[in-house]
Amino acid sequence: MKTKSIVFAALSLTAVTFAQKKEIKSAEKAVESGSYAQAQTEIEAVSGMMSQMDEKEKEYYYFVKGRAYLGGEDNKNADQLLKAMEAFTTVYEFNDGDKYGEEAKQFKQQAMNAVISSAVDDQNAEKYGEAANKLYTLYTLTPKDTSYLYFAASNAVNGQDYATALNYYTQLKDMGYTGIETQYTAVNKEDGKVETFPSKQQRDLFVKAGSHEDPKVVVTESRAGEIAKNIALIYVQEGENDKAVTAIQDALAENPDDDALLRSAADVYLKMDMTEEYEAAMDKVIAKDPNNPGLYFNLGVGAAKAGNTEKAMGYYNKALEIDPNYAAANLNIAALMLGKDKEIIEKMNSLGNTKSDNAKYEELKKERLKLYEDAVPYLEKAIAGDEPNIEAVRTLYNIHIQLGNTADADKYKAQLDAMEGK
Repeated sequence: MKTKSIVFAALSLTAVTFAQKKEIKSAEKAVESGSYAQAQTEIEAVSGMMSQMDEKEKEYYYFVKGRAYLGGEDNKNADQLLKAMEAFTTVYEFNDGDKYGEEAKQFKQQAMNAVISSAVDDQNAEKYGEAANKLYTLYTLTPKDTSYLYFAASNAVNGQDYATALNYYTQLKDMGYTGIETQYTAVNKEDGKVETFPSKQQRDLFVKAGSHEDPKVVVTESRAGEIAKNIALIYVQEGENDKAVTAIQDALAENPDDDALLRSAADVYLKMDMTEEYEAAMDKVIAKDPNNPGLYFNLGVGAAKAGNTEKAMGYYNKALEIDPNYAAANLNIAALMLGKDKEIIEKMNSLGNTKSDNAKYEELKKERLKLYEDAVPYLEKAIAGDEPNIEAVRTLYNIHIQLGNTADADKYKAQLDAMEGK
């Protein structure tokens, strides 16, 4: 009797195994016929038999499951695509992916591309939370592709989900992520656009074939500074200024000469009205790039924000020494100059009708008109570019009205009307 029981148990196990294969095979046929919903139902029905499957059957099961959820080329259901990726990833855990591993790898890439496309669509539609979730899930399924975690953090920030963003950025910081990449580029002769290739060898093949030219090796900038800055700014946003300062200073302690990090530190200090620290950080940046007018312009913005008009004017003028046509610096100098107009008007309005008051009034009137005349050249340079600032044009119009320059006033009025679509 005991022998018969053993034989019966063996026969039962064989029957169950045969049934599993039959169900998986049926799901695979459903996939082949394009009946993906049916395939998903059938493959999920087999999941309860996993403990009775051997390594080869489990490899087969996850491969078919991945295909069932991958669906057709038009499948944009991110949840299904992520399930497909997870299944294709699991294929390698059984039988070393010996039979289906290579196909699973290709299908996984297909699913990944579709999820990335879906996340980009979400981002463009300002559905930042959904984009962040998809990108983070991609990262968990392909942990070597840490850039997905970086972009998930960026979308979380855009969606104002600061707790999630801080979590992601902290993970990136702790793993020492920089995002630095070596890219192999060449210019497509047909359209003149720069294209990036996955390898030097592939790039060189296209250049040798004659379709591309001007091959270059480009090393991207580090994202470490941006990450440290965003961690600090999130703390500022949440009112935790001490943590913000600690975050940026810890980052600087590890990389004191990192240009991007110094710029990020300056941004954080400016945000927190830490003027001395801001200027110290910017001085280090300028020492590395002394002929960059934008750096002096930024120092001017910081000084103006701190209420130091004289120092701000000095920085703006330094920017103009390097680039006399720097539109933003010209505009800000004009704004600082015209800022004195309010003070002059208040003085004029405070005067009485005595002879001395009338004389003082005329002096102030001349001073005011002189102020306008001095501001005009800066405003003219500020609007000389391809995209003139509409408020600068409006200010020029009003100034020439005050100065009685009818021809110039008419010119700027016409330009203003054109910009406003009148």
